[in-house]
Amino acid sequence: MTVSTKPSKSTKPSQQSFPWFWIGMAIVFLLSASLRFWGLSRFNTLVFDEVYYAKYGINYLTHTPFFDTHPPLGKYLIAVGIWIGSHLPFGQDSLNRLTGSQLSTFSYRWLNALTGSLIPLVVGAIAYQLSHRRSYALVASLLVAADGLFLVESRYALLNVYIVIFGLLGQWFFLRALDKQSGRRKFWLALSGICFGASASVKWYGLGFLLGTLLIWICAWVVQFVQSFRPTATSNREFETRPNSSPTNNLSVRPGNPAGTQTLLQKLVQIDWRHMLLDLGVIPAVVYCLDWIPHLQINPKLGFWELQKQILSYHQHVGSGPQEHPYCSAWYTWPLMIRPMGYFFEKVDKTSPPVSPLLLSVPPSPEKLIYHDVHGMGNPVLWWLGAIAIVLLVSMLVLRIQAWVTEPRTTVNEHELPLAQAVEFWIVLYLVLNYAANFLPWIKVTRCSFIYYYMPASVFAFLGLAWIVDQCLRSYLLWLRAVGLTIIFVILLAFVFWLPVYLGLPLSPDEFQFRMWFRSWI
Repeated sequence: MTVSTKPSKSTKPSQQSFPWFWIGMAIVFLLSASLRFWGLSRFNTLVFDEVYYAKYGINYLTHTPFFDTHPPLGKYLIAVGIWIGSHLPFGQDSLNRLTGSQLSTFSYRWLNALTGSLIPLVVGAIAYQLSHRRSYALVASLLVAADGLFLVESRYALLNVYIVIFGLLGQWFFLRALDKQSGRRKFWLALSGICFGASASVKWYGLGFLLGTLLIWICAWVVQFVQSFRPTATSNREFETRPNSSPTNNLSVRPGNPAGTQTLLQKLVQIDWRHMLLDLGVIPAVVYCLDWIPHLQINPKLGFWELQKQILSYHQHVGSGPQEHPYCSAWYTWPLMIRPMGYFFEKVDKTSPPVSPLLLSVPPSPEKLIYHDVHGMGNPVLWWLGAIAIVLLVSMLVLRIQAWVTEPRTTVNEHELPLAQAVEFWIVLYLVLNYAANFLPWIKVTRCSFIYYYMPASVFAFLGLAWIVDQCLRSYLLWLRAVGLTIIFVILLAFVFWLPVYLGLPLSPDEFQFRMWFRSWI
């Protein structure tokens, strides 16, 4: 499958379309922020892993020694959120001492909510930097904002949203660096390295974002090297572009495709190994080491290397399977969302206060029960379509590479990629490699793993789906535009349908069961 476009006269959007893009992005952000902050103090308790991370945040503020099985940056941020939240004139209505200190639930959750609200914007920025298409950026932002697991993780004092936003910022800064020259490029590369180091400083698997960036850079140099041996007199190569070429009409698409004279390949090979070693090797390592200084000051008994050994030893000895944790799930089940997680569950008699002692001795009748459930599950339609999108993108790559390898090398000029196809190839390769870098390493992990480990990889599945949807929306063919709109509508409809189990809204037992489509979801 290849998508061809008509040449565009201008690389910039028209002035008439300009405000609508920003209005759309503003709406996505406001909706994301509203859902994350609304009822943020609804459960005045410690939900799921807040029993660890909120307490660790307080430990940093009170200089209390403790051992943690992950690097400290995420808990620093929670501690900062607690300190700022405790001084705010609002959000002080729900208080508890479950962390050992008198805190409002808002104080240890608000920074996560803000961070999660920004993730759709960063995803949109990456989509735009890849394609220079505002329609793609807006669709990608909307899809990420319509995911349930990202919403749930943003409403509690957990760590995964920090891994994702730092990793995505690292990728965005790297893509920005490709469009810069000389000193400005070094600046953006350095920022990229700092963010990659920060992502790994929350949890180690944040390194997947850095790995994906390295893979696309290596692939560019491999292609460049292979092309140098192709016996052709032309200076244009197979995966480069011929700006004035006439695209074939396999799928008619409206004008507005990214234009320009350089593809991602040509930009990537302008960055040599010395810059990559310094900015994406040394800088992330330095950031990771510096991140430990406050922790080591509070916990001076163990040195830096001893802590790394103990953390590694802990994860190597964690068991697997339901006997270790009821929500353990194998890596290959994540894209299909076979085993989501229950973060919080409460049965309440709607005729009595939730904490009534009578509830302990006299069970309410089923018709009087109300469930409050917070389920760590993605938007099923979005996840399933995202998995299909990745399969389609991988198939496209295989077919394109196969054609490139097997076609007669003496007729390269007749098979050069037009601009739109060359851009398409490198966008798809970028998404697939980053998906693989954040997903496939889990094959070798033997410890109990959970569905939220899929969050970094899922971003690239959403970006892949958004790319396909955007191609449909920009097509001249009415039925393809209808397909694109239908996909967006069904995803949003599914998001609204499962919203009560993302936010913990009251449900009757029947309403709850109606949303649990498979036994493995409960």
